[in-house]
Amino acid sequence: MKTTSLGKAVRRSNDLSVAGSASVTLVAARPHLLRSKALIRILFVCLGNICRSPITEGVFNALVQEKGLKGQFHCDSAGTGAYHIGCLPDSRMRAVAKRHGLALIHRARQLQQSDFQDFDYILAMDEANYRHIARQCFQQTGSIISENKLFLYRQFDPQRGESQNVPDPYYEDDDAFEEVYQIAYRCAGGFMEFLKERHF
Repeated sequence: MKTTSLGKAVRRSNDLSVAGSASVTLVAARPHLLRSKALIRILFVCLGNICRSPITEGVFNALVQEKGLKGQFHCDSAGTGAYHIGCLPDSRMRAVAKRHGLALIHRARQLQQSDFQDFDYILAMDEANYRHIARQCFQQTGSIISENKLFLYRQFDPQRGESQNVPDPYYEDDDAFEEVYQIAYRCAGGFMEFLKERHF
């Protein structure tokens, strides 16, 4: 497997330190997927897996179906925290999804070691979760996750401005949940264009 120096392995993860390691194994997206029609596995990750990651998963799945690509993708979502394991998405997020024709039935789960090998793309909802994912990958696998596998999802939003984060609506009003839906919708289109360029 490819190795790289620690300093170049993960963007925005300067707090990830490995004592005494000059080089480490890189956990990368499966190379045979590039420019192919193999199943592409995508994991959306937020903190609790009840607001942002379920809606981004749901919106992206809807776009996949709309484009007739259902057989090309497998999507899932998870949380870095264990706060809501087994729970349905937040009722406010489900209400917003329903208004837009989506049903969110995912049950919350926590990010686990096998996810780093099972998924080709891991999409973090904010910088804090991005750093957590990178750190967890190294702690559990001994490998640095590749910048070709781990992304901030908001980078695919054409209207993001200077923001890198999908805001957490949990402690906000209903309008915040609608805003997250709109961000998820825009990011889905941008991410799909990225995948089409890379795979099709």
